[in-house]
Amino acid sequence: MNKSSNFVAYIYLLLTVTFWAGNFIVGKYASYYEVPPFSLNFYRWFFAWLILAPFTIPEILKHKEYIKQNYKLFLILGVTSITVFNSIVYYSLNFTQVISGVLMISTIPVMIMLFSSLLKIEKTNTFQIFGVLFSFTGVILIITKANLEILKNLDFNKGDITMVIAMFSWALYSALLKKQTHKLSQLSLLEVIITFGLIFLIPIYLVEYQLGYRINLEKPFILILGYVVLFPGLASFILWIKGISMIGANRSGVFLHLMPILSAIMAMIIFKEKFMIYHVLGAIFIITGIFLSNRKVKNA
Repeated sequence: MNKSSNFVAYIYLLLTVTFWAGNFIVGKYASYYEVPPFSLNFYRWFFAWLILAPFTIPEILKHKEYIKQNYKLFLILGVTSITVFNSIVYYSLNFTQVISGVLMISTIPVMIMLFSSLLKIEKTNTFQIFGVLFSFTGVILIITKANLEILKNLDFNKGDITMVIAMFSWALYSALLKKQTHKLSQLSLLEVIITFGLIFLIPIYLVEYQLGYRINLEKPFILILGYVVLFPGLASFILWIKGISMIGANRSGVFLHLMPILSAIMAMIIFKEKFMIYHVLGAIFIITGIFLSNRKVKNA
């Protein structure tokens, strides 16, 4: 592959992680405008579903028997990614810092290895086991703010705790996603996963609505919704696929580590958040965990 193709792939991947990083910033903005988190997530994926429908429905109908045969898997994929992950991220940002959230989310590649091992999808080596332990220690340092009293009294920020749920949810989704190859194209697969996720997201949205949490159809909400639908939703997905097809999954995966850095920088500039000592300690353990989890055991 020539240098110009590599450069284009890098641009695609850099835009992807920038859009994903921006999702946390916009999610935090949504909390300032009191946008209900589950409603925001519902509208995000409902409009994404509508946009994808004309391009994917014919293929989905063609493979409807395959979808029926694997409906349990698609159900779990939809719930863990569409229903739970994004909803919980938006909910958590009502209570916790962007920096804390993205540092915890950055452990997902390591947690994917944990679930892949537990579900017997892939074998785990010694380095990866230590990688999981180091990364999870980093998460605990962030949740407890490196304060033993918080741990002893279980006096946690609920946004940090729910962000851990989001972290495990996406890791489980990612591990299950690579458990088998799929007959559907990437976009059609996404549409099927969105469909199953919406089945469970709709009643949660209706409960939130009945409790009095209503969307205010003014400019801030429209801009927030427009961003989460078009950029971290559809554009990032398409650019990510293009990037991987050009330089491969392993080289593309390196770009994921830029996301927490970009989100943290944005949060410090926009929200004046501070990178505290417990963030530094947590980041050191998380980075060490990521490094260890990517080490390979040499054959004897």
